[in-house]
Amino acid sequence: MSAVLTSTTFKSLGGRIAIQADGEGSEEAIAAAEAIVHDLHDSLTRFDPDSELCQLNADPRDAVPSSPLMIRFAALVHEAGEQTGGLVDATLLDQIETAGYVDSIDPDAGFIPASATARPQQARPSTGAWSRVSVDRETSSVLRPCGVRLDSGGLGKGLAADLVAEHLNGFASWGVVCAGDLRFGGTSGAPRRIDITSPDGTGRVIAEFAAPSGAVATSGVTRRSWQSDTGRSHHLIDPRTGEPAETGLLQVTAVAPTAAEAEIRAKAALLSGPEMASEWLPDGGAIVTETNELRTFGPVKETNR
Repeated sequence: MSAVLTSTTFKSLGGRIAIQADGEGSEEAIAAAEAIVHDLHDSLTRFDPDSELCQLNADPRDAVPSSPLMIRFAALVHEAGEQTGGLVDATLLDQIETAGYVDSIDPDAGFIPASATARPQQARPSTGAWSRVSVDRETSSVLRPCGVRLDSGGLGKGLAADLVAEHLNGFASWGVVCAGDLRFGGTSGAPRRIDITSPDGTGRVIAEFAAPSGAVATSGVTRRSWQSDTGRSHHLIDPRTGEPAETGLLQVTAVAPTAAEAEIRAKAALLSGPEMASEWLPDGGAIVTETNELRTFGPVKETNR
């Protein structure tokens, strides 16, 4: 009997989603996996005032009863901040909006313009608000001081990829790309080649590696960017300054066991700059400096394809 290979692509999470599975029952599994992504998007988007995330951010209570998905996301927010000493801080929504990122991005757009509704006040440095985000599993509540707002951003993409991975884990081969965050594996144990593309938006492959399973995430300052009054700006906030990060790196790709972990490593590496980035890439990765120098680590190798 021939293998049953099913795949789908669609737009969500501010980008393109691709899901693939190989094996009997893959068609139904792919449909359920797509529903998982749509549900996460609807719950965690900050661009819909009716989403659970927006309702949480606006709630005046310090403890807010929440869904299992929100509980898992809030726990990830705290974990990311604790693991990186606050470098990866998902409570910088005020600063992101001040920088001009207040509208949803068209996945097919090369950049987004700064919105006229961006907040006029100066961005504030982080006060480590991530450390005040926690969960109470007994009451199924998210705990955070009123006024601390969460941003799903990259952590949401990583979480989406990991949730789909959990759903497809029994298939011979499977993979999911959530707006750039990749998770792949399969019971066959067959290695898969993973390509890393240039930050210039051309799709040119600059590095690659092969593995039977794992995750990859890329964080950069060139794709979710826009024109502001002071020049080009982007979405990645440096918590030490409260401003869009300028660390000497254009892009970092991190390899990790899970997509959420890869997201955390990639952002921490980018915010650490060229000389310290490799410390956040224990399983390998690649960095591109602002002078377009490529450096690769671990199993990731430069390619001239």
